[in-house]
Amino acid sequence: MISRIDLRGNTLPEGGALRDLLPRAEFDVEAALEKVRPICEDVHHRGTAALIEYAEKFDGVKLERVRVPAKALKDALDQLDPQVRDALEESIRRARIVHRAQRRTTRTTQVVRGGSVTEKWVPVERVGLYAPGGRSVYPSSVIMNVVPAQEAGVGSIALSSPPQKEFGGLPHPTILAACALLGIDEVYAAGGAQAVAMFAYGTAGPDGCPPANMVTGPGNIWVAAAKRYFTGRIGIDTEAGPTEIAVLADDTADPVHVAADLISQAEHDPLAAAVLVTDSLALAEAVEKELEPQVAATKHIEDRIKPALAGRQSAIVLVDSLEDGLKVVDAYGAEHLEIQTADAAAVADRVRNAGAVFVGPWAPVSLGDYCAGSNHVLPTGGCACHSSGLSVQSFLRGIHIVDYTRDALAEVAHHVVTLAEAEDLPAHGAALKARFEWKVPNA
Repeated sequence: MISRIDLRGNTLPEGGALRDLLPRAEFDVEAALEKVRPICEDVHHRGTAALIEYAEKFDGVKLERVRVPAKALKDALDQLDPQVRDALEESIRRARIVHRAQRRTTRTTQVVRGGSVTEKWVPVERVGLYAPGGRSVYPSSVIMNVVPAQEAGVGSIALSSPPQKEFGGLPHPTILAACALLGIDEVYAAGGAQAVAMFAYGTAGPDGCPPANMVTGPGNIWVAAAKRYFTGRIGIDTEAGPTEIAVLADDTADPVHVAADLISQAEHDPLAAAVLVTDSLALAEAVEKELEPQVAATKHIEDRIKPALAGRQSAIVLVDSLEDGLKVVDAYGAEHLEIQTADAAAVADRVRNAGAVFVGPWAPVSLGDYCAGSNHVLPTGGCACHSSGLSVQSFLRGIHIVDYTRDALAEVAHHVVTLAEAEDLPAHGAALKARFEWKVPNA
């Protein structure tokens, strides 16, 4: 059901050589880019008409309008299962606690007497948020996108999710209910690359969507490709690929827990990655044995879980020691990394590359997906070695404000002129000389 990669008995290679030994899904955004390019440009030129046409082509629904009516949002919330509402409200409450603590404050640094630099944090003016709606419905992704944007102070927030044939061309009602709970009333029934194009270019008309400065949210390969296409025109969070879980475990780990957690991510998608890194052959064998009955007892077996576990992106990786295991998980840079070892907190503290780290047996990835308070929009495909998950910071821009008096400038002017001339940019130096009657102070 799941393959093994045995790295025992040899010194582990460094850097890219080690990454090349580890399992990873094929996710060719560059190839998808050529397919989304005409879609994006069609939305640019035809706007809402193109969105309606693509809804019929890709989602099988004939839309009269793309923007979701206010009544549909209210009705979705009114008809929401009370237990689901309670769970969403608790998820929102916990996410707000964590993300509110991430707010940045303006800070002024006095460099010299009369010379200061202030860093002011300004929210993005308008964002377009994407909530997937393919194999599963993700109201949790609505929360994970909206809460940090709101806590950052973004003034204009719109959300898009694919239209659903089952619900008359509207996004899934639980998506709409989550929007209503969060106070988001600008919602569009658009999915895939065309939704990203709608946010990037904007669409005209009474139900049109004004262009956004930034687009965030997970999605399929077409969403990722559209984000790449528009990078530079809009800000993005990341080109999210298939979800990943890596578990670093030793012989203290419970194989029942480990198997359950691997399966929990495998049920997302046939390209989902489930990786166990361990120095315990006994644990590896116990997890392999445990996978069979747990998979048989769940849902989405043939279309998602079995292909995900059997795919090239999933494996049990055997290492000689926990130290080697840390090297492996840092090279892998998982979206989600569980530490199920003795003294798990100390081991977790040594991790350098992960989207989010889950410490010990009582912090499974599923907790982070919904109610830990952390954000589940995280870097995939090894991007955790250079990128972070979605946060309040994602929606803020730091602006430096430089304030110097005449005397403070005079004190450093000769250094500025020297460096300008060293770079063969004499006009840079002349800009200072002009302020001091062409004589450089202290030269």
